[in-house]
Amino acid sequence: MRIRFATKTDVGLLRERNEDSLLVFPKYRVGAVADGMGGHLSGDVASALAVSTLRGFYSNTIGPDRTWPFPYDNDLTEEENCVVVGVRLANQHVFARARRSQNESGMGTTLVVVVFSESGEQVIVGHVGDSRCYRVREGQLTQLTSDHSLVSEVTEIAPWLSEDEVNQLPSNVITRALGMAPDVVVDLLTTETRVGDTYLLCSDGLNGMLTDPEILETFSAADSLEAICDQLVTKANAAGGNDNTTVVVARVYPEHEAASDGNVESGAESDGDSADGDSADGDSPEAGDDDEFAEEATVVADRDTDSASTESESPSEESVEIIIGGAIQVLEDRGQLDGFLDD
Repeated sequence: MRIRFATKTDVGLLRERNEDSLLVFPKYRVGAVADGMGGHLSGDVASALAVSTLRGFYSNTIGPDRTWPFPYDNDLTEEENCVVVGVRLANQHVFARARRSQNESGMGTTLVVVVFSESGEQVIVGHVGDSRCYRVREGQLTQLTSDHSLVSEVTEIAPWLSEDEVNQLPSNVITRALGMAPDVVVDLLTTETRVGDTYLLCSDGLNGMLTDPEILETFSAADSLEAICDQLVTKANAAGGNDNTTVVVARVYPEHEAASDGNVESGAESDGDSADGDSADGDSPEAGDDDEFAEEATVVADRDTDSASTESESPSEESVEIIIGGAIQVLEDRGQLDGFLDD
């Protein structure tokens, strides 16, 4: 099987700068999205450092002379170990950088990563935070990650809460992110792929603006991976563009199918990577199997680009405070909450 990637990132309509970063490294069948947090506390630096660390890890670690910065987990496959260790290393670098600089103290970032096996028959998803991975298969959209956020955790803890009660919770509280502590727990999912599967990585600037049916509709209507990326960002901005929006799309193709549509491609027998560099609006560059693309990855970091109600009674401020306070206490008891806010 072959994997093709396309990307787009956009600053949105309300933000002054883009704090999202992305990585596509077809040589190792890797894609990632990071959403920096901290606002004036250098969220853009955190996301850029996360994706560049991940790229460096895959460049320098894969192969017979590799060295591991963390102990190898014998319960995981080699590819799963790479995902977990790469994300933990990125966390270590972000945390260390934040501790060294007063201007960058408190910065952090989410990170969601997909890595396809060499055969393309499996995909490993690793994530920390609320950036998401979706899969589109046979006309169905499935969210493969669970947000590390207060809203998500409360919904899990108290599924009986009404939609209005959940909507009263602060949506920008992140319960897990890179840079919050010296080490981080990485959620990991390994699943089989099928020819025709399409995987979407995105920052919350997308799913915060668009519903799942709206996202799925884009996949049905667009005629290429690049068109999917363009239309997703355009729709997010049309819905308000309240945040930076970044998307990485990867599709599984049959091994024999030739490259097309200008999408960045990777396959079991191909070393073709995308060119290092970006167009002015944050789109992925066109690339195929040319030798000139053999040793590069796409890294887009710090890009300033242009581009039903319920009938239940709204909860009182006091009841909302009780809900939030109780949820936070449960999360603290679990060791899952470090009080991080996503701008």
